[in-house]
Amino acid sequence: MSLDWLVRDNEVKDHNLFGDEFLGTEAPCTTYEKKPLINPNTGEPVEGLSVAWVTLNNPAQYGSYTTQMVKGVIAGMHKGSMDRDVQAIIFTGVGDKAFCTGGNTKEYAEYYSKRPLEYVQYMDLFSGMVDAILKARKPVICRCNGMRIAGGQEIGQACDFTVAADTAAFGQAGTRHGSTPTGGSTDFLPWNLSMEQAMWQATANEMWSAAKMERLGLITKAVPIKKDSTGQWVRDPRVITDRYVDNGDIIYGEFKKGSEYKEANNTLKGLETDWSKLDEFVNNMAWTFTNTTFLCLMNTIESVRVKKKHYWDMLKGGQIYWLGANMNVEAYIGFNTFNAQKITGKREMDYLAYRRGLADVRTFDDSFFEEVIPKPQK
Repeated sequence: MSLDWLVRDNEVKDHNLFGDEFLGTEAPCTTYEKKPLINPNTGEPVEGLSVAWVTLNNPAQYGSYTTQMVKGVIAGMHKGSMDRDVQAIIFTGVGDKAFCTGGNTKEYAEYYSKRPLEYVQYMDLFSGMVDAILKARKPVICRCNGMRIAGGQEIGQACDFTVAADTAAFGQAGTRHGSTPTGGSTDFLPWNLSMEQAMWQATANEMWSAAKMERLGLITKAVPIKKDSTGQWVRDPRVITDRYVDNGDIIYGEFKKGSEYKEANNTLKGLETDWSKLDEFVNNMAWTFTNTTFLCLMNTIESVRVKKKHYWDMLKGGQIYWLGANMNVEAYIGFNTFNAQKITGKREMDYLAYRRGLADVRTFDDSFFEEVIPKPQK
């Protein structure tokens, strides 16, 4: 029996919560762009199917996100989720220096410090940004084009996959600058590492190379993006690539030290950037997802994501208020010190003076802060 007699509404509904008011084109901003899905077997675009690129466009400040950019990431993730032809969301940055180095320290120092309620509201937006990534209705690939530090490391870890330029560096910076990696890293790292490795990564602010991240299973793939003058691909010269053990320590993937690092960094600056290998890998991942059944794919992804969400959802609410309160104390010192580095020549507080002040039961007042924050250069 036919069901043609049933009444159907065939008007296509718009499920977007946001327009383009939070997205832009001029830095600093977050951009949203749909690009064709590429069939790797033919190299040709697939008709009617695309991938969405959500891009942090602030290369002058190493991809750090302003308040408006946070709103843009939320809007971009939702837009990519609702665009029916989108098969995957690519989350990336502009340039070859940084994907994201966290929150915009200039904005933190000049506006949010000593304004705890304002920072609470900002952190509510930040929390919403992590939530938007974790609940995106398409697979989210972090195309890590450079440094992924601090809050950048946290939003990167919220993604389902990471494919990184092998020149990228990963790590935290919070405890050096009066903040904490409780915007996701303290929740995500223990799932991916041993408890002690997670503790070290969260507290020591040590930078790990893309090669080390791949070796530890923290990213899907590290891909070269540099070529020499002859057109040959070159791995990041700052990273030890020999697979050997020295005094019981694994050397492969560690950054070189001292003069060797400086020399290698100068070599890196003379190389040309070529994104073709990285983009080919990202496109092939999107193609792989497309060649699955959508509902089963997303159910599988959500079943893995829920482990990451577990501790994030458990602790995120209280962290918002603590981080707001901390804007009157250590964050005030740390962010203002970092922001004034062009004036003082130093980017970090006098930790020893600060620790002595704590030991001497000093009051957290401006006189104490003046002793800890570096003085302007003469």
